Amino acid sequence: MRAYRGLVKDGVIVLEAGTKLPDGTVVTVTVGEGEILRATLRNVFKTPERRIKIRLRPTTTLGRTGSS
Repeated sequence: MRAYRGLVKDGVIVLEAGTKLPDGTVVTVTVGEGEILRATLRNVFKTPERRIKIRLRPTTTLGRTGSS
């Protein structure tokens, strides 16, 4: 038995570069509780990939309604 490292992305296990397994290979995935906690915390604090930009138009008045 050999151990390979990888990450889960969109529900699919992606193995490290250079890892080659023949099609049809039966695998067993073992995940430690520390790795699950670390991945959960990383996802909680992850910055969103999609950001919203809002452009504000400058106002021509300074907010005054009457003359002084």
